Amino acid sequence: MYKLDQNQTPLFDALMEYVNRDTIPFHVPGHKKGVGADEQFKNFIGENAFKIDVTVFKLVDSLHHPTGAIKKAQELAADAYGSSAAFFSIHGTSGAIQAMIMSTVKSGEKILVPRNIHKSVTAGIILSGAIPVYMQPAFDKRVGIAHGVTPETVEKALKQNPDAKAVMIINPTYYGVATDIKNIAQITHSYNIPLIVDEAHGPHLGFNDKLPISAMESGADICSQSTHKIIGALTQASLLQVNSKYIDTGRVQQVLNLLQTTSPSYILMASLDCARRQIALHGEELLNKAISLANYARREINNIPGFYCFGNEILHNEGVYALDPTKMTISCRDLGITGYDLDMILANKYHIQMELSDLYNVLAVGSFGDTKQNIDSLLSALKEISKEYYGSRNKKSDFIDIPSIPPQIMIPREAFNSEKISVSLKNSVGMTSGEFLMAYPPGIPILCPGEKITQEIVDYVQILKETGLYVQGTEDPDVEYIKVTK
Repeated sequence: MYKLDQNQTPLFDALMEYVNRDTIPFHVPGHKKGVGADEQFKNFIGENAFKIDVTVFKLVDSLHHPTGAIKKAQELAADAYGSSAAFFSIHGTSGAIQAMIMSTVKSGEKILVPRNIHKSVTAGIILSGAIPVYMQPAFDKRVGIAHGVTPETVEKALKQNPDAKAVMIINPTYYGVATDIKNIAQITHSYNIPLIVDEAHGPHLGFNDKLPISAMESGADICSQSTHKIIGALTQASLLQVNSKYIDTGRVQQVLNLLQTTSPSYILMASLDCARRQIALHGEELLNKAISLANYARREINNIPGFYCFGNEILHNEGVYALDPTKMTISCRDLGITGYDLDMILANKYHIQMELSDLYNVLAVGSFGDTKQNIDSLLSALKEISKEYYGSRNKKSDFIDIPSIPPQIMIPREAFNSEKISVSLKNSVGMTSGEFLMAYPPGIPILCPGEKITQEIVDYVQILKETGLYVQGTEDPDVEYIKVTK
């Protein structure tokens, strides 16, 4: 299956060699193996983390110009994922996404993107100076979330914009829904342009046949993966994979060098090295366990009055080609409470922290770090909440439509860099936004820089705020004022 020995961890081994040499450090960081670190912090995290918190030198290699241990570690990651080249991103998947966009489109060129993009995509568009053309994803009005962009939508957008230089899709979505990515890759390639994939929520795809097909397996050209989200790397550690005749891997490296720090964390990179080994060697069995636990939770949740957790019954709905069963979207509309309400009850009363909440749902992310005991604790809490709320309140009203995509008056880069003034959000209708508006998580923009502010958007933001959801993007932390182009 693999061409290289996936038991190897060249970067982690190099760091262990440095530690075992008992090297005297006259290099940064200044804590010098933890000797100079704050005692309380050191006592909590232990001394070993400090010992491998090093800087660039020959033994441990350089992320910006890898020739040794990091180069070998990245080659192993490419082999594991079936790509021609893999890159470590310690700027998270946000940085990897920005690098993908800047590697494929230039200023003034069009890129087709779904509207339910993460804010890092718009950041990449601003940095590149590209022109976004938005594609509307399918919406599920029962649970109130966006699914994937269909092949038909991509094909229609390309026919309307044959001068586009790249297509970008999210696969799978935050909620674990995958589109027909193989078909989309073929459609995109028929225009001789690359398919970019935000695979933040799919670093485990490709290691178990019960999961949707991965970006690299589908024929996509470049993808970014939040290796810290599902598998065992540390937060902020991600991978960028390339396998394409349309993309210059040398340019990808140069763009990453522009975006990433020259003092990368070797702790984060070592966690990538070891997480790759784990998923490559043991992914199938570990994911079997995670999938089994998640499916058990899903069955039990659907037996609790007032709750609904979708599964295979939504397959072949618009925008739903495959599902990642480890993602558990728990709808509480029938309890008469919002997803935010449920999130706060679980956190404050039961000390159970969910991944995100929206108007109608909370999201539980499953992984091979879960235990049946923890799943049962969640189920027990949901049963108690059901007894308290089910039948005591009116069910939530019909799905609140997400606002239509507003007219784009200026390209995002131009609006972001323009001279701006601050006005109250309620008085901003008809003006051109110089900022973002989004609910976070999941970080999907309601409004992007350069777009016309509509009454529909202002009303929707007010609903989100009244519900308690975290609306952000403006300089004003209370989102009462917004910067508009002057």
